[in-house]
Amino acid sequence: MIHNEVLDCIRSRRSTRHFQEQQIKEEELEILLEAAIWAPSGGNSQSWLFTAVQNPQALAKINELLKAGFQHWIPDDDYPGKLGAKALAQKEDCHFFHHAPTLIIASNRPNYENAMADCALALENLFLAANSLGLGSCYINQLHWLRNDPGLRDYLLELGIPREHTICSSAVVGYIAKESGVPPRKEGTRRIIK
Repeated sequence: MIHNEVLDCIRSRRSTRHFQEQQIKEEELEILLEAAIWAPSGGNSQSWLFTAVQNPQALAKINELLKAGFQHWIPDDDYPGKLGAKALAQKEDCHFFHHAPTLIIASNRPNYENAMADCALALENLFLAANSLGLGSCYINQLHWLRNDPGLRDYLLELGIPREHTICSSAVVGYIAKESGVPPRKEGTRRIIK
């Protein structure tokens, strides 16, 4: 197995779901956002917007709006994560962001075929940068699933996310409180044709 700094960072990255309360440093946030904007984008459009939310009241409000939105939301498929999120929203202590101190929302222009792919590539850059800094991170789907919820969209507009943008994805970041285990890689997921 070949080892170098990039490959080792890829192999050691984990999704963190237990964070310390302490906020990340301003320079760390800047590094993460810088990593995101250097991701590839379709036609080099760079049409994304990354909105970092660190205000505890704003994070709590978004979490409450998600909980409320899931009460009437009907999943469009049977993806277990969606069904689990809907069930989790019923619990009083539900916290979709795993109590992370920073939420980064990736939005993009509407009717753009590459919007989700561009934002996902950018967040992967962000996750690898976070890992290289010793920070934990986790991909968060719930904002994308409820991207058309009126109450949530009104509040995101207050936070500066254009109403016409679609919410593609989001990430939480913070200092790790509990390390995640190493999940095994599944067999049969690679094929080489020569």
